[in-house]
Amino acid sequence: MSDRTSSGAGRFLDREGRTVLAYVGRTSAPLADVYHRLLRMPWWRFVLMLFGVYAAITAIFAGLYALDAGAVSGVRPGSFADLFFFSVETFATIGYGVFAPQSLYGHVVVIFEAFVGMLAIALATGLAFSKFSHATARVLWSRHAVVTRFEGAPVLMLRMANARDSQIAQAQLRVILLRDETTVEGHVLRRMHDLPLVRDWSPAFALTWMALHRIDASSVLAGATVESLAADNAEIVASLIGIDETLGQTVHARTSYGASDIHFGMRFVDVIERGPWGRRLNYGKLDEIEPA
Repeated sequence: MSDRTSSGAGRFLDREGRTVLAYVGRTSAPLADVYHRLLRMPWWRFVLMLFGVYAAITAIFAGLYALDAGAVSGVRPGSFADLFFFSVETFATIGYGVFAPQSLYGHVVVIFEAFVGMLAIALATGLAFSKFSHATARVLWSRHAVVTRFEGAPVLMLRMANARDSQIAQAQLRVILLRDETTVEGHVLRRMHDLPLVRDWSPAFALTWMALHRIDASSVLAGATVESLAADNAEIVASLIGIDETLGQTVHARTSYGASDIHFGMRFVDVIERGPWGRRLNYGKLDEIEPA
């Protein structure tokens, strides 16, 4: 059971399994979890952020050099551009030799900028390596879940595929149902219910995986309809975890299905195609469903 009171409407998780709720009343320091945020930041934004910090630091030191007209030799009088280029060369320890510090003040500022440059490069290298080496799973989830009959019994089905050539060893899959429930005291709570699967693990997840939950008398989905799921604000959350055989690291993936994503009386189209070429897996059919 979740300790968070339901809002009564809308989904709580998106397709990637991340919360879509806005947070209020939560206070944190400006730099709290900065390392975690940088690792989660997209690469394009991360690179732009690094370039912005780099430009800002070199511009600040260029301004410090400008405080002393004789701090740097070889610059044109009053030229901030020359001082900025000298700051760039000092920050990156390039030192072309055209500009050079000539006063005590200039040498002191160079010492501080060289130190800041080495520290910034070390931090940027560490962050870039951490982001690059972070192990992620490339799992494709079907956009729909279906409820259909399988081997004489109704089942909930959802499908996933491994988009990498490498396998995920010891893959474990869990599926839960989130829905609003009212207690006898009248409190509305967001409760979690496990949906046992016919098979919840695979020694090697290489191609596709059809997850099956049998809807019998003991299932929380017994008697459920599209309307009842929507009324209960229901979501089905699937989570996969395993070991990438190439990286040797634990990877995970998750997704969420709202009531509108669950289709009754439908089934998945077969993704294995057969022809003169033999058999092949068509990822383009992963989301295709048809009447059962």
